[in-house]
Amino acid sequence: MSFKPDFLWGGAIAASQVEGAWDVDGKGLSVADVAMFKPDLDVSDYSGHNKMTLESLETAKNETDTTFYPKRRGIDFYHHYQEDIALFSEMGFKTLRLSIAWTRLFPTGEESEPNPAGIAYYTSVFEALKKHNIVPIVTLSHYEMPLALAIKYNGWTNRKLVDLFVNFASVCFKAFGKYVTYWLTFNEIDSVGRHPFITAGIVPDAPQEVDLETSIYQALHHQYVAAAKATKLCHELIPNSQMGCMLTKLTTYPNTCNPSDVLLSLERNLDNHAHADIQIFGEYPLLYQQHLKNKGIVIEMAADDAAILKSGTADYLAFSYYMSRTESADPNKEKAAGNTIMSVKNPYLASTEWGWQIDPIGLEISLIELYDRYHVPLIVVENGMGAKDIVASDGSINDDYRIDYFRSHMAAMKRAVERGVDLFGYTSWAPIDAISVSTSQMSKRYGFIYVDQDDFGKGTLKRLKKQSFYWYQKVIKTNGEDLT
Repeated sequence: MSFKPDFLWGGAIAASQVEGAWDVDGKGLSVADVAMFKPDLDVSDYSGHNKMTLESLETAKNETDTTFYPKRRGIDFYHHYQEDIALFSEMGFKTLRLSIAWTRLFPTGEESEPNPAGIAYYTSVFEALKKHNIVPIVTLSHYEMPLALAIKYNGWTNRKLVDLFVNFASVCFKAFGKYVTYWLTFNEIDSVGRHPFITAGIVPDAPQEVDLETSIYQALHHQYVAAAKATKLCHELIPNSQMGCMLTKLTTYPNTCNPSDVLLSLERNLDNHAHADIQIFGEYPLLYQQHLKNKGIVIEMAADDAAILKSGTADYLAFSYYMSRTESADPNKEKAAGNTIMSVKNPYLASTEWGWQIDPIGLEISLIELYDRYHVPLIVVENGMGAKDIVASDGSINDDYRIDYFRSHMAAMKRAVERGVDLFGYTSWAPIDAISVSTSQMSKRYGFIYVDQDDFGKGTLKRLKKQSFYWYQKVIKTNGEDLT
């Protein structure tokens, strides 16, 4: 077996990391627009890079300079999308995963009518994709919720956001449904616990009605309910539409065969799966319910929430995979950074410059595990490595290390497909250099296309093809058969 003839090869971007134009055409501030670049911090210090306080939020709101708020400028995809989509087409893209910035349509999230300029912009983007025969996969919420909702309601801790999000989703379905068949609700919904402000608009030092941990689980519940409602609505408004859920796949190994290590890794994997369980099976797993009870966490649920979750289950599972994790009951084990989370360093794996461990077999394991568990179609919607690329004097960029990374992971996908896994697509993160979500750096580059901009926003924004551009072009042309 090999990849399906209609396999969706492509790449993935997020509005908050590429669009820029943060104050153009009526756009409102999002939570991404107040994320700071902190050049003096260790790149593995995720809590430091993503730390948000009431004081820092107030400072950010009143700042107009984008130097240390790089997600406000992105790579100016807002004005370069025609050029960028043409480059994606030249690579042979069958699909592009992108997100719709909530604040382009509803600047504060509570307007009665959507911003016409926002509708016009995304219509133009979808028309450009259609012109190049690129199928869009659209994420409704990708770390870019309205800042106003975080300030006014402490984000998703408040149930009001369920209806506000469903209204936003409804506008998207009605305006763009003729262009978009594949949708996703929340990007990496499980990440609320890792970075509550970025994912759910929760300011940790703001007054909480309950403790912060309970607030996180309450916000998660509201997002599950909103996702189910949006899924049901999508099916009603767009014939033959497919709505997926998205998980950060954090496959965890025991550090040793010590039963304590095995148990700890099992607990991590069960916790990771629970978020997909709720959206695919339509109910909280029994062990997860007991887990919350043991922690003393009580989630407020409306009387019809169980029915809502059951009536709006996802059609497919999308997931990001960058690395595996290792856990040990020994607190003194050496740690490794990766994907906004720390874990025990795996001595059998190499690491990127940012400490993310490279494990292609982990992707094969993840695909097999997820398909065996859920029996729904799978798509890898984020996979890639951040690296510092050097532009040679002749303008060429030799990124063999990136090609090696992708080759090994695509080979792992192929092996999983040969085992019978129903995999229908793959979108690399990111096909073009973008602002890092974790550290807000530009120098942490993922793309097949280089963008001339540094961490402080200096540069021409000129797009350059890396060596990996031509390699991925060949991969797509041969439907993954030629990975040399």
